[in-house]
Amino acid sequence: MQEQAMKIPVDFSAASAILKETLKLSGSPVAFRFATTKEEIPAGMVEIDKTIRHCSMVGLARNEGEAFYATADKHECNGGAWALGLREITPTLKNGDFYYKLGKFDTSAACKRTIESVPHLDTRETYATLYAPLEKAPFTPQIVLIVTSPWSMLKLAQSTLFTIGGRIHSEFSGIQSVCADACAQTYLTGDVNFSLGCDGSRKFSGIQDGEMVMGIPAERLTEITTALSIVTKAPGSK
Repeated sequence: MQEQAMKIPVDFSAASAILKETLKLSGSPVAFRFATTKEEIPAGMVEIDKTIRHCSMVGLARNEGEAFYATADKHECNGGAWALGLREITPTLKNGDFYYKLGKFDTSAACKRTIESVPHLDTRETYATLYAPLEKAPFTPQIVLIVTSPWSMLKLAQSTLFTIGGRIHSEFSGIQSVCADACAQTYLTGDVNFSLGCDGSRKFSGIQDGEMVMGIPAERLTEITTALSIVTKAPGSK
């Protein structure tokens, strides 16, 4: 089975240019896709040659311009691999001991309650995860990841509401920000999701103290980038 393209085409290169210019991005927006089979990986796309965390893979695409895919054995972080549907949840993550021992929760029970609410794909639903700078992605992304300043996130929030208004309801818990919050949550709901970045992603993937992370469903990219060009030039915009 080959990768499925979008029935309503999106100019991802043009969208990337708008995002970079209007949001003053450091690096590129990142194209991300869950591949359910080996056949969905585009011909000529290479597998990453090291074992690192998902958030670090996003950082490579964002800051180094690299495009690649990663199977389960290339994912260093068990929590990230579980959230992305690549691997079973580990016993210590499931029972709460993992984050409890890291000092993130008062009790393992508090940790367990949090883990049970973390968005995740079904175990082994994913064969590989695909990454690339948005402007040169050799595959059709399902999620576009953006790491940027709170000001830029404000403009993205305004752009998200530009057409129909309302409120934005983001979900996060201070852990598994790039994997569960920005990728799994966004993919499963079809809604944008803003997250604060977790300790792991800030330590290992280059997310700075003054930056946040956001996941955008690829289906909504044209709508949001069209609005973004308007709201950033609006008379009431800072």
